[in-house]
Amino acid sequence: MDSGCHEEDYRRVVEPAAAAARTIPGTSIEIIREPARKRAPRHVLFDFDGTLSLIREGWPEVMIPLMVETLLATGTSESPEKLRELCKDFVTELTGKQTIYQMIRLAEEVAKRGGAADDPMAYKQQYLDRLAERIADRREGLLSGRLAPEDMLVPHSLDLLDALREKGAALYLASGTDEPFVVEEAAMLGLDRYFGDQVHGARDDYRSFSKAQVIERILSENRVDGESLLGFGDGYVEIMNVKAVGGTAVAVASDEAGRSGRPDPWKRDRLIGAGADVVVPDYRDCRALVKYLWNGTE
Repeated sequence: MDSGCHEEDYRRVVEPAAAAARTIPGTSIEIIREPARKRAPRHVLFDFDGTLSLIREGWPEVMIPLMVETLLATGTSESPEKLRELCKDFVTELTGKQTIYQMIRLAEEVAKRGGAADDPMAYKQQYLDRLAERIADRREGLLSGRLAPEDMLVPHSLDLLDALREKGAALYLASGTDEPFVVEEAAMLGLDRYFGDQVHGARDDYRSFSKAQVIERILSENRVDGESLLGFGDGYVEIMNVKAVGGTAVAVASDEAGRSGRPDPWKRDRLIGAGADVVVPDYRDCRALVKYLWNGTE
């Protein structure tokens, strides 16, 4: 695998017609393809936002309006509605990568319209400031005890982590969100007891971090191959990265706002397209999921 920091753009590697899913009876677990694995997973990588944490649920509703405002300020004749669709398209296309990539694209769009683009880091800071306002009540609620961690987690996340720990798996967290925020919010949610110091996130020098690098380090430091890796994520980056090394990828098509137990259709299609082996809407069937993933390998 390339040891560089580059994160690939989304590309569909599985067409819907080729993804003939079956569902484990009595559960919401969809099997897209049977993992060809002879050994049990030993190392499990999780994305953070949307895969475990719901603290930042609704972030596109902060990012896209900021981008529309920025593009309108160039004096473009395009309508707010047209710009909103443009921004939604590229924000969606880049979801799963570090936030800075969306801001790089925003700077490019400003320049296309003859505007004087700010540094992408400046746009990112504006976004983070606005997002902080949106999620301040959630963070305060967790810190004060008004909200339980389960209120801000994908349903049954803790049950899944307990089940994985019972299997003796080593757990890792890798996020496109800035690392200080991931470390802080993981602690708020009580996830630090599962991941310890294996919490990784984006840095100001975005070239120095990628989920692919985290995976490469897991494999090299533990002297194992990709067959030992299991990954959970609601973004295409971690799905593609896990599959690239021969691991098993579980797509979490989480309904973040509704917590309905039904898969988000857009996420489901996108993650199947990225090569996911298994799709779940949340972790309510985690015991059946772990039994399936470990079946015949112990």
